[in-house]
Amino acid sequence: MADKVVDDYLGVTDQVNQDIEEIESDVFARRTPTDIERIYELKRDVIEMKRTVSALAVPLHELGGERPLRLVHEEIREYFRDVSDHLDRVREQVQSFDELLSSILQAGIARMSMSENEDMRKISAWVGIAAVPTMIAGIYGMNFQYMPELAQPWGYPAVLTLMAGACAALFRAFKRNGWL
Repeated sequence: MADKVVDDYLGVTDQVNQDIEEIESDVFARRTPTDIERIYELKRDVIEMKRTVSALAVPLHELGGERPLRLVHEEIREYFRDVSDHLDRVREQVQSFDELLSSILQAGIARMSMSENEDMRKISAWVGIAAVPTMIAGIYGMNFQYMPELAQPWGYPAVLTLMAGACAALFRAFKRNGWL
């Protein structure tokens, strides 16, 4: 019966390994959003499996160990040693899954953080571009009476050209620096 339980653990570890490979390829693929929630869920499952596997290890080691209970026959001890060895292999796999998921989680969070930083740069660039016409319109909205270009027929088109030129120059600079 213990052998069946451990063999079932091996089947579960194979399925977990497939899930981890799928998540890993998603995290490191280009341009796909990372599903951090899925990584957390799988990590929680691996931690639960770690607890379950560890709970079975102590009794199996005692039944198959060097100083076993006197009631256990030598052939049965050999059986428990074999089952214990299989369980140790499962424990090592589960431990490696836990470490691998931690690494994948860190990579996913780093990738998400980079994406958010890129979005913030774009937003900041557009705000910088919008600030120029806002500033100029704010100055002209003060209704000064003695601005020299107010009396000139070319004053209004000149201010609009200045705003468009400043916005175009900022757009070009942000585009060249990779912010847009």
